Amino acid sequence: MSASQRKYRQAPRKEVTPLTLDTFSSLESLEKIAKYGEIVEASASGILINFKREDFIKKELRGNLTLESLVGHKVFFTIHEMDLEISGTVARTKFLGKKGFQVAVDYSSDSPEYWRECLIDLLPSS
Repeated sequence: MSASQRKYRQAPRKEVTPLTLDTFSSLESLEKIAKYGEIVEASASGILINFKREDFIKKELRGNLTLESLVGHKVFFTIHEMDLEISGTVARTKFLGKKGFQVAVDYSSDSPEYWRECLIDLLPSS
């Protein structure tokens, strides 16, 4: 387990009422990666997002069983219900079978700690 994974796991997680994403895009190229996603879990250092295969724009991502090519990429997304844009780095991905994929985004380096803790308090619990 890398240091960044240990850091991610140290922050208490909060299951949230699924919040929808308007966009999920590359921060470097501004290319849209997915048109929809749902935030299902959050902590003061990262956010866990579920995607269905059909949510991805690129044919290569829809046709793969892994999203490892996204790990390490800087991304940004907008939480629809809060009209809030968040940026971070894809920390890990997981294939969920017919349910799609989970993508963990670490946003701790892009935001101050107090802001991240306030965000967690504002997210609705499930």
